[in-house]
Amino acid sequence: MSDDPTRVQEFFGPRAAGWDSRFPDDGPAYAAAVAGLGLCSGDAVLDAGCGTGRALPALRTAVGPTGTVIGADLTPEMLDEAVRAGRDEAGELIRTDVARLPLRDGALDAVFGAGLISHLANPAADLRELARVVRPGGRLALFHPIGRVALAARHGRQITDDDLRAEPNVRPLLSGSGWRMLSYVDEDDRYLVLAVRQDDTVPS
Repeated sequence: MSDDPTRVQEFFGPRAAGWDSRFPDDGPAYAAAVAGLGLCSGDAVLDAGCGTGRALPALRTAVGPTGTVIGADLTPEMLDEAVRAGRDEAGELIRTDVARLPLRDGALDAVFGAGLISHLANPAADLRELARVVRPGGRLALFHPIGRVALAARHGRQITDDDLRAEPNVRPLLSGSGWRMLSYVDEDDRYLVLAVRQDDTVPS
């Protein structure tokens, strides 16, 4: 289920303070997913829905000191935790809805989104907004440190056919939003979709 911005804040706000302690061993998985973006020194990258900023250090390492790293999140408590953890030193933190990014067209080389897609209020439109701010040929990573089966089990649920993260659903969703899917991995210890920004025309 996708969420409206108020529901996202209501869900993540009270959980922010203990968020990192719930997932203390995810660092290597984040670093491996960031590596899949193929970032270069000097690149500009956005962590969309950055939460407590767990991907920011790996993104900074990938783009080097001359690169640009932006962490965007809607929930102020999550951004506060990112600052408390010192991750604001790895990138600029902004409070914003990923549906309305304060970035110019084609400003970025890549977007990283951990646990993002299931919290988008309008997945197709929001992915188009991400495509708008990425140059043609730039990349998108949709990531989760555990796969769909493991995540469903963690929450006491079963996987359903309408899960946006399933390959038959996410592939056409991306292709209708300015992206072409390059690879799809859904294993117990990670979920990772890599896509490339198709061209100068983002479907409206």
